[in-house]
Amino acid sequence: QVQLVESGGGLVQAGGSLRLSCAASGRTFSSYGMGWFRQAPGKERDIVGAISWNIGTTYYADSVKGRFTISRDNAKNTVYLQMNSLKPEDTAVYYCAASTRGFSVVIGQYNYWGQGTQVTVSP
Repeated sequence: QVQLVESGGGLVQAGGSLRLSCAASGRTFSSYGMGWFRQAPGKERDIVGAISWNIGTTYYADSVKGRFTISRDNAKNTVYLQMNSLKPEDTAVYYCAASTRGFSVVIGQYNYWGQGTQVTVSP
């Protein structure tokens, strides 16, 4: 069992930056693939980025490529999402999730979810 708690969301102006953190409980964090997802009002939840258990592989959605960076510190049981050059269309609730697979970009393969943190980007 893994429990995930996101933090770092908030209100920021377009062009600004935010860093989201996701703290995980559980002794097997380092074996999980981790992902960040987001859901805007009236839209489906979509993947933003993913990182493999050994930090060897990352994935980014085209919409955030070059602006967002996903990273993890297995010693701290934490995964991060650095978001730069934010745009109003990045406004959403951001969720971190853990997959028992070592790496996945498929939302259905994520087994554990955090409660989400709101990110709002003003024009």
